[in-house]
Amino acid sequence: MEIILKEDIIGLGYKNDIVNVKSGYGRNFLIPTGKAIIASASAKKVLAEDLKQKAHKLAVIKDEAQKKGAKLEGVVLTITAKVSATGALYGSVNAATVAEELAKKGIEVDRKIITMRDIKKVGEGEATVHFHKDVEVKVPVIVVAENAPVEAAPVETEVVEVVEEPTAE
Repeated sequence: MEIILKEDIIGLGYKNDIVNVKSGYGRNFLIPTGKAIIASASAKKVLAEDLKQKAHKLAVIKDEAQKKGAKLEGVVLTITAKVSATGALYGSVNAATVAEELAKKGIEVDRKIITMRDIKKVGEGEATVHFHKDVEVKVPVIVVAENAPVEAAPVETEVVEVVEEPTAE
């Protein structure tokens, strides 16, 4: 089933894209919620005319997205999290955590435009920020243990020799 998306749906497409979906997904979810319409011949003509008229506005939006993306170039996030003795995190580092860390650096990003796999161990990961359908920025995420296990220093013990003096019997 061909549909025209009326808003960005991550994993499916962006606003005004014509995409193929299974008919149940289109008829039971996308169309009733107003996220898409059926891509009939007349709807495609209307879409083409609208895109022609909005070409200038879309160029401005893309430029703004590129400026936002340029702010993220070279940014590496280091997130400290509590870790168990085995190295697994208590909880996980997800898109919301990345959005909070970016906000601390002065870059406001909506968590809904960030995609990533949840990080559940100490190490490195990657988050992708989708500003526009043509502007995606990958941000490296490094997870560091907050409560790093401290190895006990070897305790030096003194060996004391006990010398017994012979007693007079």
